[in-house]
Amino acid sequence: MGPSHTFMDLANAINGAFARWDRSHLSMFTLSDGRVVTDEETGVEMVASVGGPVMVPSLDIDVTKVVRTVELGAEFQYTFDFGDAWIHRCMVGEAKVDPLEVLGVRPEVPLPYWGWGSIPDQYGRRWATDDGESRTPGRPSQPHPMLRRAWRSQAQAPSIDLTELRAAIGAGDAARFLAAVTGHDIDDALQQVGVGVPMALEQRRQEGEPVALSIINRLTWRGGPGDRLLAEDLLAILRGELLTGQVVPIDLEMLSTLLEGDLDQSTGGYVDLRTGEVYDDSATDPMIVGEAAAIDVEEEPDRWLRVNRTGSRDAWQDMAAFAERQHDALRERLEPAMEGKGAFSRFRDLVHGENLTEHWCIFSTDRQIGRAREFIADNGVRVG
Repeated sequence: MGPSHTFMDLANAINGAFARWDRSHLSMFTLSDGRVVTDEETGVEMVASVGGPVMVPSLDIDVTKVVRTVELGAEFQYTFDFGDAWIHRCMVGEAKVDPLEVLGVRPEVPLPYWGWGSIPDQYGRRWATDDGESRTPGRPSQPHPMLRRAWRSQAQAPSIDLTELRAAIGAGDAARFLAAVTGHDIDDALQQVGVGVPMALEQRRQEGEPVALSIINRLTWRGGPGDRLLAEDLLAILRGELLTGQVVPIDLEMLSTLLEGDLDQSTGGYVDLRTGEVYDDSATDPMIVGEAAAIDVEEEPDRWLRVNRTGSRDAWQDMAAFAERQHDALRERLEPAMEGKGAFSRFRDLVHGENLTEHWCIFSTDRQIGRAREFIADNGVRVG
């Protein structure tokens, strides 16, 4: 590709390489920072749509130059036909090449110069190392990370510092919040990051709006526990609309601990729907907290939402989801460790040994908060 080539030129090259003759379908490129490159009309519809994914204001596929937009070594995605969703993994080489040396010509449009497969391989190879005699390789045991929505490399950006993020949110400092988010890998912490978006929009609308749109887009793309709900709430706030239903300022992390804590320690507790405070069962016992401090849920039953422990099933699924994202050798060690008694401690030990404890904590905490958000929504309450 040359410096004058647009993303549309690249799309045509990809479609040509895959012998697509019917190109009357929508398509788009998704960059690693959440930006989208598509036609102007589709971009406007994506931003304005309530039911579909909301994207960062898109770049125009017909005029945006590829070389000016992505850097050497970058990875991005091309999707052809929103219905069938043919997904292509695109990577920029680590070093530039001279087309005259590689091709002998300087092409006017992007040109494939290496490849394999039934189309368009001129030698009839069916896979990269096909010698015409070997047996067809089996299907991969795991889908490619891009198909698991885990395609962005952890090495592309530093992990978000949750201590700094929480400090910024606690201080109500929008500039500090935006600095903590910008340039960092936030995809495993979207529920935690989303808490600070309303503050950023209120204090620094111009800077906060593209961040909010990117987070909404990432939530829609990820589709994890509570992600749809948070995306809807952030979109409503972005548009200045009131949240539907009863809105209560609840500490979801504390609620998630109550929902998924140790059954041997407590059977559950209550949420005060007036203040948003979360209480363990012990708070209702005068023998433990004292007569004056004990809450009486029977006096105002409509004020209190009962919370029962959910057990360890969801936590086990979190481990399975985290293991699926790892490289083959580590995944093969993690999956057996999750079976039988002591699975949680064995899993944590293995994760710690691989220096992945921080990543695991961010990942699992976000899913727990998402489930707490779903629990509250199922009871007719939105988190304010």
